[in-house]
Amino acid sequence: MAESSVIIINAQQKIASAEIETSAIRAQGAGGQNVNKVSSAIHLRFDVRGSSLTEDAKDLIMSKRHHLLTEDGIIVIKSQNARSQEKNRALAIERLRTVLAQLLVVSKTRKATKPSKASKLRRLDGKSRTSSKKNLRGKVNLE
Repeated sequence: MAESSVIIINAQQKIASAEIETSAIRAQGAGGQNVNKVSSAIHLRFDVRGSSLTEDAKDLIMSKRHHLLTEDGIIVIKSQNARSQEKNRALAIERLRTVLAQLLVVSKTRKATKPSKASKLRRLDGKSRTSSKKNLRGKVNLE
């Protein structure tokens, strides 16, 4: 499978495949002799700060905390699910595309609300009911 020259993240953002650094490594886990002699896993690195993304997009990505994003602004993805190197490379690029698309979504700002009068009354009524229930647990004074 040939790598395309441009990877489309969303309608506004695209990155060149030359900005992605991939290296073949040996996969982990079971698989016997094939795993030990073939470098089929892919280690993908994408430098967010040095990419062709817009400055706003870079700032948005760097402001969010993601487990694949290092402090230096590099996204590191390891793909070893498939047996072939080409499939693992395609899976890693697709994962990078989805991660970048998730990081580029602007979250809505929270709108502060106040509790309604009825909910305040229900809360206070429940508190007084609990208080009276606990008062009944005390010792009885017969005098």
